[in-house]
Amino acid sequence: MLNMLTEKEATVITDLLTLEESGCKKARLYARTLTDKDLAQKMGCIADRHEARFNALLAML
Repeated sequence: MLNMLTEKEATVITDLLTLEESGCKKARLYARTLTDKDLAQKMGCIADRHEARFNALLAML
């Protein structure tokens, strides 16, 4: 079944995709550059969650 979105819904999803992508990139950068291993691991988990939300939103389009 094809999910029909209104133009406004598609715009909101597109905006959320941009935010999730940005959050993921920043968290991955922090995970790579932090010297505290525990904090770096937590940032990696945060990046993974941003990526999962990005993929879920992308599937809606």
